[in-house]
Amino acid sequence: MKLKILFLFIIVVSVLSCKQQKSFDEKGIKAAISANMQEQENNWNSANIEGFMDHYWKSDSLKFIGKRGMTMGWQATLDNYKKGYPDAAAMGRLQFTNLHMEALDAQNAFVIGKWELFRSADTLSGHYSLLWKKMNEKWVIVADHSS
Repeated sequence: MKLKILFLFIIVVSVLSCKQQKSFDEKGIKAAISANMQEQENNWNSANIEGFMDHYWKSDSLKFIGKRGMTMGWQATLDNYKKGYPDAAAMGRLQFTNLHMEALDAQNAFVIGKWELFRSADTLSGHYSLLWKKMNEKWVIVADHSS
């Protein structure tokens, strides 16, 4: 009898702990990140690279991985963007399409998507994976792998 009660207790605790794992507001997290990414698009399309970078972690520990390898730090990432996109014509019109968005917990989310850059001379495109983290009540990108 004691074994049955112990077994039942273990099952109840397991079920309750599984339910607690999703006790965060996944829809709210996805909505906040989607809004941030829309703001990034708007800033980019207004030739405002600094505004675009507002949603990146302003830290030397920010990781940006692109076709030339990994760049460490917010300032180095901003400098690379400014070098690669010196004016509005080079920046073109950016469009993000999120293919997968997952709230990992209340403080972390993972996004996979496609980016397209429409310019008068050409159109560029690729994919991204972003690790978002909530810091000081603000969602920021702490790692970006774009290719």
